[in-house]
Amino acid sequence: MTRIPAPVEPPVALTIAGSDSGGGAGIQADLKTMEAHGVFGTSVITSVTAQNTQGVEGTFTLPVGAIEEQCSAVLSDFDVRAVKTGMLAEAPVVRSVAERVAEIDVPVVIDPVMVATSGDRLLDSDGESAYEELIQHATLVTPNADEVEVLTGVKPEDDESAQSAGEELLEMGADAALIKGGHVPGEQVRDVLVAEDGVEIFTHDRIETDATHGSGCTLASAIAARLAQGNTLRESVAGVTKFMERAVRYHLDVGEGPGSVHHLVELRNDAERDSTAEAVERVVQSFVERDVSDLVPEVGMNVVGATPYAEKVGETAAAEGRITRTMSGVKPNRGVRFGASSHVARFLLSAREFDPDLRFAVNCRFDADVEAALSTLTGEVAEFDRSAEPKDVKAQEGSTMQWGARRAFESVDETPVAIIDRGEVGKEAIVKILAKDTEELQRRTFAVLSSL
Repeated sequence: MTRIPAPVEPPVALTIAGSDSGGGAGIQADLKTMEAHGVFGTSVITSVTAQNTQGVEGTFTLPVGAIEEQCSAVLSDFDVRAVKTGMLAEAPVVRSVAERVAEIDVPVVIDPVMVATSGDRLLDSDGESAYEELIQHATLVTPNADEVEVLTGVKPEDDESAQSAGEELLEMGADAALIKGGHVPGEQVRDVLVAEDGVEIFTHDRIETDATHGSGCTLASAIAARLAQGNTLRESVAGVTKFMERAVRYHLDVGEGPGSVHHLVELRNDAERDSTAEAVERVVQSFVERDVSDLVPEVGMNVVGATPYAEKVGETAAAEGRITRTMSGVKPNRGVRFGASSHVARFLLSAREFDPDLRFAVNCRFDADVEAALSTLTGEVAEFDRSAEPKDVKAQEGSTMQWGARRAFESVDETPVAIIDRGEVGKEAIVKILAKDTEELQRRTFAVLSSL
């Protein structure tokens, strides 16, 4: 039987950049990122590099004529909604690309690739000078600290100097500049967006990793993809800075070097939502069938499951309304949904800061009998005492779980199988059992139940 076609019409974006044989940066990173953001990526290759996670071993720049032919082929056929430029390698290429983007009326994101994360120089001095012409046509320029110093002479060391550097780029003709803070020392990464209508700072915690290969390419192409979909510049930058934090934290451990950012991290995380919810449902059902009444605390029990790259409560599934005791055993009040738990979910997310492989948790009642039963588990049991919680932590909503998880994890040598919260006046003592998968969670919970 002949089937009826059902074509999909995604927005189209164009990346003009170099090829990375290692797959983590350049054209390869751009196309992966654009696809992950729901945009059809087209490409113009400016140069071919021989590189991997350890460094650049060689480069070859394509003739300007070949680059211009690629541009003509793409722009004459596709309805390109946004353009992103990356590694342009030499001054003639930079000037050629500047002439081409001047002819089209779409957002242009300029990633002024000059130095690789590994420290290798990717642009000659004439090319650096030629960037002034290209920047005149930029909707957004996204330099890191090293690149912005080359372009403006200003070294961004804090918010004020980053803003000054951004203003210099606006003076050069750019509509806006995002001065990336990854190379600026500090516990937090502070990306400074400078535009004609004001300055906005996007902050996130620094990830302790060297696996940032492709981060600049990925950020710029993600912004271009969102602009191609019709998002505003500020919406695009805000969304992408959050995306990049996750992409760097859950990086890809490939190659012998530090590795690459995870271009598809949000796509993969969303794909696991249904299976995570189903896993939580299976655990809840097993608790009902086994009747875990003796482990249900007064506040009720909840089973929480996090998606593999979960970063917020809305990415954890739990039994809505918790699991409570009844005359005929335990029953969940309602079904499983994402964001249904607050307390246990926040604790699980805090525990994942120390062991990201943890994905499931359940809260159980705690007393002397349960404490004795916990000693039968294989693995360490940690604890924290809320009476030692600093006042400034108590004053911050949601901070108790982070503080408690840190205290517990720092008190043991390995990931604990359970963590005791001894409570305080007016607060019930609770134990949270942790696990990397549902089988492990069930096995540990049933072992404690059987030992009571």
